[in-house]
Amino acid sequence: MIRLKTLFCTLACTALLGACSDNTPTAPETGLVAEAPALSPAQAAEAEPARTAGFSSERNAYFGDLHVHTMYSFDAFIFGTTSSPDDAYEFARGGSITHPAGFEMQLQVPLDFYGVTDHAFYIGVLREMANPDSEISTHPIAADMSDLGGAVERGAKFREILAFLGSEEGPEINDPAIRKSAWDDIVAAANRHNDPGNFTAFIGYEYTASASDRGNLHRNVIFRGDVGPELPFSRLDSSNPEDLWNWMDNNRAQGIESLAIPHNSNGSNGRMFMLTDNSGRPLDDAYANRRMRNEPLVEISQVKGTSDTHPALSPNDEWADFEIMPLRIATNLYSEPNGSYVRQAFLNGLKMQAEEGFNPYKFGVIGSSDTHNATYAGEEHDYWSKVGLRDADGTLRGSVPLPEPTAEGEIYTDTYFDTWSAAGLAGVWAEENTRASIYDAFRRKETFGTSGTRMKVRFFGGYDLPGADDPDMLTQAYAAGVPMGGDLLAESDESPSFIAWIAKDPNSAPLDRLQIVKGWFEDGETREEVYDIACSEGTVDTDTHRCPDNGARVDISDCSITEGVGAAELRAGWRDPDFDPEQHAFYYVRGLENPTCRWSTWDAIRAGVDPHPDLQPTIQERIWSSPIWLTPAQP
Repeated sequence: MIRLKTLFCTLACTALLGACSDNTPTAPETGLVAEAPALSPAQAAEAEPARTAGFSSERNAYFGDLHVHTMYSFDAFIFGTTSSPDDAYEFARGGSITHPAGFEMQLQVPLDFYGVTDHAFYIGVLREMANPDSEISTHPIAADMSDLGGAVERGAKFREILAFLGSEEGPEINDPAIRKSAWDDIVAAANRHNDPGNFTAFIGYEYTASASDRGNLHRNVIFRGDVGPELPFSRLDSSNPEDLWNWMDNNRAQGIESLAIPHNSNGSNGRMFMLTDNSGRPLDDAYANRRMRNEPLVEISQVKGTSDTHPALSPNDEWADFEIMPLRIATNLYSEPNGSYVRQAFLNGLKMQAEEGFNPYKFGVIGSSDTHNATYAGEEHDYWSKVGLRDADGTLRGSVPLPEPTAEGEIYTDTYFDTWSAAGLAGVWAEENTRASIYDAFRRKETFGTSGTRMKVRFFGGYDLPGADDPDMLTQAYAAGVPMGGDLLAESDESPSFIAWIAKDPNSAPLDRLQIVKGWFEDGETREEVYDIACSEGTVDTDTHRCPDNGARVDISDCSITEGVGAAELRAGWRDPDFDPEQHAFYYVRGLENPTCRWSTWDAIRAGVDPHPDLQPTIQERIWSSPIWLTPAQP
């Protein structure tokens, strides 16, 4: 047995892997908020340097986080985060940040791209309330903001302020000058740290609308270029996401290109992927076009749980019960799975495509973190959690027993923080590490998400694909097929072939298995199936479509894992054994690592106590590709 922390392997950069990205931190470029006129997307592309040193026509894998909060977010600030957007970008490039509780946070390996996405809702206002020299600090609701104390006092103040913001008086402190100052600093920080060829910093923010039942409707808005709008669109402008899309379309007409990424659909109480629009009207082609124009991606995994699928929706998927957060966001209210998970949205989109000719749920996928510490979430063995002083240690997040039981006899803190994850990361295949190249990868959905580790995935579909081991596979696959995020038209007499490949994170556990998830529409119903297509040990059973157990285990006493079991990479060519050219279908890759300790188990080990008996002691980290969609040939 060997400890996970010391499990390192060197993985060669093969042709399939693509060029290795250089994560060495470099000095950020200085500059100010752009004053130049807004460019159209075509003009912006032409304005980019022709090629950077890392350019590859067969595309490189880049990793990043597009969901990060700093001192300008109202909730991050009140729970102790004073780190700025500049601090956040420096962290992503290899620097360190001091957590509000006093410990240092630093990545083992820097990221390739990053996006600070502070809440547009009262952006910068709470921070300014704590400034005793500001006018807003004299408002009664700002009392004690400059001396908030510990987590309990901060929690009480947070609830008081939230109640005030939701009242009729709330908008009176929504000072546009404060918001403009904060937003200009966010834009300027992204432009200062953007370093084409080495590190990409995206301008972005979070739109934080919720339905009347507290169902989550949040989106992150990411801009392509170096110019943003005068102010971001917030829930104070409208809590209807369709109005956000209209605003984005208007910006696009003025040369400001952006996309929105829904997140935490798992906490939407069925609202994120409804079968009606926000007003209750049936969906139609115009709705689908507008949504896909503005929301080509969805966040599949992050701190507040994974939104791939749910056991109630995928009862025949043994791996559906993964990092499920069962609640609506920031509540103790149950979230209805139906309408809340990405795979079901893919299936419902197929049904609408087959029956009505449009699909509003043709998303690519990414992961991100949603931490409020200006950092990533940390790794399982070095987990930093999400909201500063509120969940800074194992006792606060419910993984370590309280010093004394409560009056009600509770041994652990009564919190939903124990359902959170050390997740996730966004992955893209792009020609080079520039805003234009990575953003264009977002648009064509050549993207993938991970639950936190840096696994990589390639996925192609087509009719004249080479063998999976062909040395010229990439060139031929791009020429003759489509990558993840693409569309295939079925040919009546031939089943398409697929090439799938995953590679392990050099600093994480070996791989267990490579899978393809299929969804299809047949006889008026949607169906799904999970196929194992490559195994780290043994071969796939042709009847069950499953790999044998590879024998990898975890010693919970010290989190060591079985040595010498698992694969560094898995690849396979595959044809659907149940292919029907008359069916609408989608296919995506899911890859699984060997089991490792969950963050809550690491917390318990460090505290010298047994793991919480109601929490999963281990997880299997995983990766998801964007789908390839297959449309029947016209008769």
